[in-house]
Amino acid sequence: MKYIIAIIKPHKLEEVRAALANVGVAVMTASEVKGFGRQKGQTEIYRGAEYTTNMVPKAKLEIAVADTLAGSVIEAIQQTAGTGAIGDGKIFVLDLASALRIRTGETGENAL
Repeated sequence: MKYIIAIIKPHKLEEVRAALANVGVAVMTASEVKGFGRQKGQTEIYRGAEYTTNMVPKAKLEIAVADTLAGSVIEAIQQTAGTGAIGDGKIFVLDLASALRIRTGETGENAL
């Protein structure tokens, strides 16, 4: 099993969710987060005053999938979230040692 964490632009969230549903992802967790990378924040104008924000709003997706589905999930996120501009985000892939569904006690891929 793989645990995939993707940090994407917030306006791409619904489009990515739809793409993931098309490849067979049934369960996903999404969070609103803030962070910075090579963008180093951004300059904005609010009520005529310019100010710089150190943290940029992003959406964080967390998805646990079977090994066989991981490649399709990564490809779907990359193709859907990518704009070619700085700040498109990152995808992290971790090995998932175990999973347990609390309600039924199912473990491993059956718990996903």
